[in-house]
Amino acid sequence: MDLEARAHSEHAHELRLWLRLLTCSQLIEKRVRAGLREQFDTTLPRFDLMAQLERHPEGLKMKELSHRLMVTGGNVTGITDQLVNEGLVERLDVDGDRRAFRVALTEHGRTTFTEMARQHEEWIVDAFQGLSPRDLESLHKLLGKVKAHQLDINQRIEA
Repeated sequence: MDLEARAHSEHAHELRLWLRLLTCSQLIEKRVRAGLREQFDTTLPRFDLMAQLERHPEGLKMKELSHRLMVTGGNVTGITDQLVNEGLVERLDVDGDRRAFRVALTEHGRTTFTEMARQHEEWIVDAFQGLSPRDLESLHKLLGKVKAHQLDINQRIEA
């Protein structure tokens, strides 16, 4: 049973919408995870780490990666070790700090990630094939309003 199936007509429309969003997100993520596993013998966390490194060709320190991925340093270390062993990322010294290092994609890693990212984009585009260009634009605008409102609420809470 998916999350949306738990909602009943007596629940607030907003709750039912929230559950539908979560269900859609989970279904799309399930497809992406399966595709990464089947076509690239990799996982979504590995893909996400490589995506962060692709955006930062100079590399990132482990602490920065952990923060960006919102996972523990131990998780990042384990994934990084695997990717180093496969020649997809490398550890680079940090000038002035002998204890620290940066992690960066190797050329092989960059090529591999580019291929994975292209396929990832195809899976996401495919997930929205049931919507017209106008529907896509409307949904994007509406979700933008939800995002802006939530950011405003979060700012007030944090203040």
